[in-house]
Amino acid sequence: MAGQFLVDEFMNGVAARNPGEKEFHQAVKEVAESVEPVLKKHPEYFKARVLDRIVEPERQIMFRVPWVDDRGEVQLNRGFRVEFNSAIGPYKGGLRFHPSVYLGIIKFLGFEQIFKNSLTGLPMGGGKGGSDFNPKGKSDNEVMRFCQSFMFELFRHIGPNTDVPAGDIGVGGREIGYMYGAYKKITNRFESVLTGKGINWGGSLARPEATGYGAVYFTEEMLKTRKDSFKGKTVVISGSGNVAQYAVQKATQLGGKVVTLSDSDGFIYDPSGITGDKWKFIMELKNVKRGRIKEYADKFKVEYHDGQRPWSIPCQIALPCATQNEIDINDAKKLVDNGCFAVAEGANMPSTPEAVEHFIANNVLFGPAKAANAGGVATSGLEMCQNHIGISWPFEEVDRQLHQIMVNIHKNSWDAAEKYGSKGNLVVGANIAGFVKVADSMLDQGVI
Repeated sequence: MAGQFLVDEFMNGVAARNPGEKEFHQAVKEVAESVEPVLKKHPEYFKARVLDRIVEPERQIMFRVPWVDDRGEVQLNRGFRVEFNSAIGPYKGGLRFHPSVYLGIIKFLGFEQIFKNSLTGLPMGGGKGGSDFNPKGKSDNEVMRFCQSFMFELFRHIGPNTDVPAGDIGVGGREIGYMYGAYKKITNRFESVLTGKGINWGGSLARPEATGYGAVYFTEEMLKTRKDSFKGKTVVISGSGNVAQYAVQKATQLGGKVVTLSDSDGFIYDPSGITGDKWKFIMELKNVKRGRIKEYADKFKVEYHDGQRPWSIPCQIALPCATQNEIDINDAKKLVDNGCFAVAEGANMPSTPEAVEHFIANNVLFGPAKAANAGGVATSGLEMCQNHIGISWPFEEVDRQLHQIMVNIHKNSWDAAEKYGSKGNLVVGANIAGFVKVADSMLDQGVI
């Protein structure tokens, strides 16, 4: 590129170099549009082609993962690790096991991770990985054999000061344990190479709670800008995994009433609120029995909406905690029409660009994923810190640090948006705040 920065021209180049990767294109375009005023104000970034370099991963790894199922038959999956940017620290980002995984999904997630990690204030670069393996319906032994085969290749690319993966969709404590066991066996080293580990062998207290808690803490900060709070608010949450579970708990603790949860089959609507024994039932259903959300509706005699998402339910606060692009423009219109005035993304990029535009145009408080769901990776960073110094902090200390990190992310995003002429727009603010730290670090380190 020559001359001034033009978003459309830049995106044409991105699309040509990365064909068919629509999620990646979507994530890049949002950042490019946000940082356009920064590039105009700081020609040194443009001259050094910092954004062009950030968009190009430092390293992309693809590999085959053969494994044997319980019938003795050989199965084959594809593994990925995209090491995107290490300007401010070792690559850090989760592993996702889901049939939808392909290179474009991993690149979108890894690109987002660069800025999310930057926002935490911790020394972590951006990366992401995973496989098109589906753990749903697999036995523990099948999952173990897959994880071991996956690590037989991944181990050579990761390390405590190189790349530190964590969990994501389809990768919880069970999968982290199997992968860590394989890594330790292969390398003969016990080190901080994965986060989300078991408490008995290097994990951090509050790590399971972190992403859900963090999203609620971030929402709380947004509400404070209007002198409001969770108290007395109806909250609609999608998903029923780790993030959603603890978002329910924290939102309830702060005085909100959560009335929905969902999975890939549909959603439940419980107008009396998902609290107490009902929440405990969800925890056992999803974490132990690995059942379907419809079982909640059957047990507690509440509405179940087959094949639908919960965005038609009237609420004041919405927390999408399931997957990317789960709120489209029609869903956004329903939410706004039904009185929703605060949305924070607990999942990665769960709102389409058109939905985000509608929220912002209608004065909805909107917390983008790279800011609102940064609590998970922030606590992963705190786990790494504990591992490096050889101690384990109590739950209250980790939670205190997590809360402060989320407060700081909101403040820095708010301030950046105001500085560059988009007061109150946290999408722009989060992108700019995350970008500037990485861009300055890249300038300091030369053209590498």
